[in-house]
Amino acid sequence: MTDDRPDINMSRPEFVALIAMMFAIIAFSTDAMLPALPEIGAELSPLDMTKVPLIVTAFILGMGMGTFVTGPLSDAFGRKNIIYLGSAIYISGAVVAWLSQSLEVMLIARVVQGVGAAGPRVVALAVIRDLYSGRQMAKIMSFVMMIFVVVPAFAPAMGAVIIALSDWRGVFLSFIVFSATCVVWAMLRLPETLPKPKRRPLQIGLLWNAVKEIFSNPMVCLSITVQTLVMGFLFSTLMLVQPIYDQVYDRAESFPFWFGVAALISGTSSLLNALLVVRLGMQRIVILALGLQIVLSGLMLGLGLGDLPEPYGFVFFLMWQASLFFQVGLVMGNLNALAMEPLGHIAGMAASVIGAVSTVMAAMLASPIGLMFNGTITPLIGAVLTLATLAFALMLLLARVNRQAAADPAE
Repeated sequence: MTDDRPDINMSRPEFVALIAMMFAIIAFSTDAMLPALPEIGAELSPLDMTKVPLIVTAFILGMGMGTFVTGPLSDAFGRKNIIYLGSAIYISGAVVAWLSQSLEVMLIARVVQGVGAAGPRVVALAVIRDLYSGRQMAKIMSFVMMIFVVVPAFAPAMGAVIIALSDWRGVFLSFIVFSATCVVWAMLRLPETLPKPKRRPLQIGLLWNAVKEIFSNPMVCLSITVQTLVMGFLFSTLMLVQPIYDQVYDRAESFPFWFGVAALISGTSSLLNALLVVRLGMQRIVILALGLQIVLSGLMLGLGLGDLPEPYGFVFFLMWQASLFFQVGLVMGNLNALAMEPLGHIAGMAASVIGAVSTVMAAMLASPIGLMFNGTITPLIGAVLTLATLAFALMLLLARVNRQAAADPAE
């Protein structure tokens, strides 16, 4: 820990658990919803079920919007105040969603939920940086991410249990309980990690200058665009994976189990990246991972592997889904690092801008893909293949830009 850090009476395991819970609110709010989509659609949108997956991207869209301002707000008003504010907004959205009688109200409530969820999620990173630095910070982040990876694996199963004991509205009550528990825990145990003398006034001009600097750097722009494309096909998969399990493979009841298997497999990607990144470099890993995704999606689409008779078609789709989750886990950290590398002097502002732009644009990209679902896996596989190919081409361009910059450092 840094020498001038605030006193903290929490043990390291308790601190890691609390921070992991703040991170997990995003995964829990998306993945626990997946088993509820059929029931929500049957009640709120029985005449047009194709719009139901928008419940997932509405939350992600709101989260991206909230991410844009959460970092600067926490720098100005303190970490805990923004945790409280974000949680209050999140719980308000969950209450409206719980009471909603139409899909339109549900989608608005999910956007509000996403805006609120950005508070604890983004501030958690700032809290870690306030208290730790260097290798200690990396160590804490590793522990947090290990716990964070488990949540997507079990969230659908938790959602299914809640629905079985009540109905789909019970899932939103669980969101309220989850967020309230996190807030009370932070209120009682977590000190304010950014004292008033270290706070920076909220200045729109500083944020605007950061935006201009970010989008005037070709390497940063390319990194953000690739990150947007990768998040776009991840969000598209999250939107459509439950309908595919249900309508294509008739595995709605076992969906939480198989989703958990794929999520747990993807959790090993961070470890693999840690072992390879020093040797291969961030760019090469991203290029290789995207190239592999192009090959796998091309085989799935070209050979119709997902359309084979049972159980072979499902097995191939499950393997493809696990590979996609694994690949996203392998590249996202590297893409963030590539985008942030030239922006160390405005790291806080840059993190908010990059996270917000890529998340919002990816949600906007995924929403029409989700509406293309026609009872087959073809729209999803085709969309992933297209987006991965574009991302691969842009990564090759990024590598060339970096080579030119290294050859002419004066530019």
